Amino acid sequence: MTSIGSDDRGWLRAMPAEAGRDALLSRAGHRVLAARRLTDLVQGRPPGVTGSQWTSASRASFDFVVHAADTGHPVVAVQIGPVPSPGSAEQRVERLTDAVSAAAGLPVLRIGSPTLSATEHGRRLVEYVIDARAYAAGGATAAGTEPAPVGFRDILGRLPDGRTGPVNDLGALTRAAAVEAYVAGQVADPIVRGLHVRWVDGPAQGWSWVQVRPDACLIEQVSVTEHRFSCGIDAARLAEDLAAVAVGERLRENAVADLLPRAEWTAQIAALSQRRHELVGGFGFDHLCAD
Repeated sequence: MTSIGSDDRGWLRAMPAEAGRDALLSRAGHRVLAARRLTDLVQGRPPGVTGSQWTSASRASFDFVVHAADTGHPVVAVQIGPVPSPGSAEQRVERLTDAVSAAAGLPVLRIGSPTLSATEHGRRLVEYVIDARAYAAGGATAAGTEPAPVGFRDILGRLPDGRTGPVNDLGALTRAAAVEAYVAGQVADPIVRGLHVRWVDGPAQGWSWVQVRPDACLIEQVSVTEHRFSCGIDAARLAEDLAAVAVGERLRENAVADLLPRAEWTAQIAALSQRRHELVGGFGFDHLCAD
C-alpha cells in the first residue's frame, strides 16, 4: 500500500494514496476522510500504551480525519456527538482513545452535543475548521509591523437577514430563524442569547438559548475539547456558536417541548458564576445572573 509522502511524525500513518481518491472533500490544501478507525491512523502500539489499552482503543473510530493533501499526514481527527455519561463504557473508550492518540501525537477535536451530529452537521463544521485554521495561519505569517488582522470569526459582511455582521458566525442562520419564529408567534423573544466558559482542567463549554415563552427557555449546550489542536478560534466561543446552531435545529424541527423555566436557568447561571475560580479567565457573564 503506497502513501502520499513519508511519515516523519513517528507513530502516525500517512493517508494511503488510494484513500485520497475517496476523500469526502478537498479544501485549502487538505483532504477529509470519513469514518476512520484509530488503527488507520496509528501504526502500531505507541510507547507507554499497554496491550489492553491498545486493544480497547483500536476498535474506536473518528467521524472525520483531516489530512494534509501534500504529505498525507493527519492534521486532526474529529468526533461529533453526545458526551458519554460519567463512568460509562463509552467514556472509558473515549479516554483510552485520547490516551493512545496523545501517545502517538494525533491531534483530536471533540464536539459534544445531544443535537449536533456528524451526518447532519459534520461536513460544514470540518469546512469551517479548515477555513479558520488556514486564515489563522495566514495571519501568523504576516509582517510583525502590520496591525493584527480581524479574527476569522469577526470578519464583517452581509448576513442572511440583510444586516451587516460577522459572516463567520455559525449561529447567524439561527439568529435569523429566531426573528422569523418571533414574527410567526412561535417564540416570545427574537434574541438568541449565549455564554461560554473554559474549565481549567476540562473542556470549553458554550450555551445558547431563546425564550419560547416569557417564563421558559429552549437551551442547548455544546462542549469543545481540543487535544494538541486549535483552529484559531477560541474553543469556548466556538462552543457557544455551535450551541446556537443546535438551537436553530430545534427551532426548525419545532422541537420546543423540552423547555427549562427561565428562573431555574438564571439560577444555574448564577451557580456557574460561583465557580469562576475553576475557569480560565474567570466568568464574564455576571449580567446574566439576574432575571
